[in-house]
Amino acid sequence: MWSTPVSLRSSFNSRTCCSSRAAKIAVTYTQIATISTDDHHTLQEFRASIGAAWTFLSDPDRTIQKDLDIQEYTDPEHNPMIPHTLVLKPGLVIYSIYNGYWFWGRPSVIDLWHDLRAVTSEIRPDWDLSTPGLREAWNAGDFSRFHGWNKQASMEDASIVRNK
Repeated sequence: MWSTPVSLRSSFNSRTCCSSRAAKIAVTYTQIATISTDDHHTLQEFRASIGAAWTFLSDPDRTIQKDLDIQEYTDPEHNPMIPHTLVLKPGLVIYSIYNGYWFWGRPSVIDLWHDLRAVTSEIRPDWDLSTPGLREAWNAGDFSRFHGWNKQASMEDASIVRNK
């Protein structure tokens, strides 16, 4: 998921909420990155002020703004980016885009939850453990469709796991 600081501030609504959401997102093998036109020092001050542990990238030359054509042309004095939030699938494939120029265009936590649920269910073969064949694969020691399990585990390892 990629976002500008403005949309993160409004999406998560408070500094405490922002940090707690980031912790929950990290547990789900998901990452957040914030890209801002602020200089490195200003961006790090903002990051520290909200207690953010995710990646912040500084783009004062506005390379991304130009490449994506997201200049907020209504404010030529400050030349900010239009706040966008992107939900990305593996391989940096765009799943959804939120244009946050107006507050209601910014994703809520619920919007992001739904998007990330959909993306995860697409990429995890073990999303639904009742999927035909999954139990049989597990019992046979084939963990290749189970996220986080060693694909090279032996049958002995499988029987130890099953017997616990």
